[in-house]
Amino acid sequence: MIRARGVEFGYGSVPVLRGVDLDAPDGKVTGLLGPNGSGKTTLLRTLYGSLRPSAGSVSVDGLDVASAGARELARRVSVVVQEHGGDLPLTVADVVLLGRTPHRGVFGGTSAADLEVVASSLRRVGALPLASRVFAGLSGGEKQRVLVARALAQSAGHLLLDEPTNHLDVRYQHEVLDLVRGLGSTVVVVLHDLNLAAVYCDRVVLLSGGSVHAAGVPEEVLVPEILEPVYEVQVRRLRLDDGFQLAFRPRGAGRW
Repeated sequence: MIRARGVEFGYGSVPVLRGVDLDAPDGKVTGLLGPNGSGKTTLLRTLYGSLRPSAGSVSVDGLDVASAGARELARRVSVVVQEHGGDLPLTVADVVLLGRTPHRGVFGGTSAADLEVVASSLRRVGALPLASRVFAGLSGGEKQRVLVARALAQSAGHLLLDEPTNHLDVRYQHEVLDLVRGLGSTVVVVLHDLNLAAVYCDRVVLLSGGSVHAAGVPEEVLVPEILEPVYEVQVRRLRLDDGFQLAFRPRGAGRW
């Protein structure tokens, strides 16, 4: 489990996170939601130690993130961020092999076991045929699959993703999130699309102004009375056979 308690963070004198509590249960997908500037990515960065909170604490399976060494933390938490160095002349296999770094010595070479983990990770995301391709030449959806494979090769039980569907078309958005959900890992994912969160998240945490506005299962949180004051739009929830879909309109457009 990933747990945050009373997390606060700011850039200079500007507060970004204000007393945030979060629980990401084992084996579940937890979505971080909220409008631009609400603190989603900043919170995610505190969860994997890239940013240190000015107050509060973050732990991963009881390990305090602030006091953990980088290698020890990397063995527990893998991260997929938006900036992925896509112009580097690396093959797909080379990119995924980078995920083995926390498990290799300072001067350790690549072992047969490392290569098997790379192949297994690529196979698991359906990208093994891409192994010899240059990463920079892949499509957006293919790149995201490879980055998830790199995270899997890290052999950490927790996966954090920052807007993994950004710049992807509808097909790849669903393919990537379906893949992530099927991993069985403890996942925390930043999402802008509330309808994707409704389909793929077990729990959601809705941020507003750096604080938790609501948290719980999507069925309870993604409702008009909670969403409308946060996003400042009209929200209508449409019931489907296997769930629900949200529709949005500007506040001044008249009621449905």
